[in-house]
Amino acid sequence: MTHPDKRHSAALTDGPGRAAARAMLKGVGFTDDDLARPIIGVATTWIETMPCNWNQRELAQHVKRGIRSAGGTPMEFNTVAVSDGVSMGTEGMRASLISREVIADSIELVARGHLFDGLVCLVGCDKTIPAAVMALARIDLPGLALYNGSIAPGRFRGRDVTIQDVFEGIGAHAVGKMSDEELHELEGAACPGAGACGGQFTANTMSTALDFLGISPAGLNGIPAVHPSKSEAAEEAGRLAMELVHRDLRPSRIITREALENAAASIVATGGSTNGVLHLIAIARELGVPFELDDFDRIAERTPILTSLKPGGRYVATDVYEAGGVALVARELLKRELVHASAPNVDGRSLGEIAAAAAETPGQDVVVSIETPIKPIGGLAVLRGNLAPEGCVVKLAGHERLLHRGPARVFDSEEECFAAVTRQEIREGDVVVIRYEGPAGGPGMREMLHVTAALVGEGLGDKIALITDGRFSGATHGLMAGHISPEAARGGPIAALETGDVVVIDVEGRTLTVELSEEELAARLAAWKPPAPRYTSGVFAKYAALVSSASEGAVTRVPDGSYTQT
Repeated sequence: MTHPDKRHSAALTDGPGRAAARAMLKGVGFTDDDLARPIIGVATTWIETMPCNWNQRELAQHVKRGIRSAGGTPMEFNTVAVSDGVSMGTEGMRASLISREVIADSIELVARGHLFDGLVCLVGCDKTIPAAVMALARIDLPGLALYNGSIAPGRFRGRDVTIQDVFEGIGAHAVGKMSDEELHELEGAACPGAGACGGQFTANTMSTALDFLGISPAGLNGIPAVHPSKSEAAEEAGRLAMELVHRDLRPSRIITREALENAAASIVATGGSTNGVLHLIAIARELGVPFELDDFDRIAERTPILTSLKPGGRYVATDVYEAGGVALVARELLKRELVHASAPNVDGRSLGEIAAAAAETPGQDVVVSIETPIKPIGGLAVLRGNLAPEGCVVKLAGHERLLHRGPARVFDSEEECFAAVTRQEIREGDVVVIRYEGPAGGPGMREMLHVTAALVGEGLGDKIALITDGRFSGATHGLMAGHISPEAARGGPIAALETGDVVVIDVEGRTLTVELSEEELAARLAAWKPPAPRYTSGVFAKYAALVSSASEGAVTRVPDGSYTQT
């Protein structure tokens, strides 16, 4: 008799007609008893190009042990990942956002191709986290995502450091503030082992969001990568996946509109990465749940910053764990009903129950009371105007400036801009413009940390502004507006900018504008011609042809214009 929880895999493994499939599976060690049980895919994004996912092969064994103990049969598989930190400032960075789609597609392919009954996704670096949730949402298979944990901070000359310090050290070195020897010592200390980048950069931003989204078991993501209890968390995730399969509890019942609003609140309350906007919209698209840029802005306006986390603050993710975890943030937000208490988590509890059970370490000041916030409004804002008709995203954490007016310094690629920065050609008051780096124009919407960190290292971080149709790393801080839509390569107004034009970033007014008449701007755009594509074949060319606007999550679409949801 077929096991009642083999809702999909029975078609792969049961009956005389499936003898050939069973023969191949027995060739890699599965038994008749194994194949009679529900089959649970265990997706890893392990790769030897970064520390971010380094512990996943080990964690996968613990996940599999949990699945077996709960009566299932795990089948491990892997997919790709691209390190933002390693590829930053190079052509390779164009592969980063593209990898999100490839990862989601590949998890979908294996899960559909092998008719899994459930799925556990082990994630680490920036794009693996949203990609796994996009895949879970797309195939709507009972399952969850588990973050392999944050890296510990490094120690450099008596202080804690992260990869952010190295990027800013490059800028300091360029202007003679740091010697060759000091920079070399710093690079050897910043990343002491396994785990994703330690500040509230994109990986930890998305790990936090997954707790609030409910698709990760509450509290398990926050356990640091090298902490002894991480293996126990992985085993628990495996057992929990089997419970989800037994209950047939699918992601579409977890990731609701309320859950997305909770996740957005967690991003702005922790001063998280602007990439969180892009990724939550993409996840919503997979489920067909309405969730737009303006929803983020509305949530940010009412949600205070409650943590002092790098890049703008003092602490890192391991400090959050020691303080009591992100459930403390939920507890504070619930005091003013800024999140939905009834939203469910895959562990069976509601967000309200999780917050009520939060155990705060006495004397901690990593997460503050909502009565005395770090800032009264959240860490992000959405601006519109004649330079961004479809919107752009500005990060507010880590600086105090809400208004900047200055002359544009226009560059048609990140490389052009970085060369000008290293020649110390950027002046106080400038608005640095980097265009043709959007989802299609890049392609791949590169992050500009190489440039922004160098500017900070040179001492210009609080004296200039930067706008781009590309993205910013979660490690970026300062007055920076990214995700400008429409992008330059698709005829957005940013394509019409010329060096010397006066650009105004007005956060309180929620506008990004250039001081040009409508007639002048229209005339320039009428004379504009799209540049030749940077790639004419391969994955970059396919992505450029299929990708949507950043304001729509930069998801890929089939040619009739619909999204890749099913």
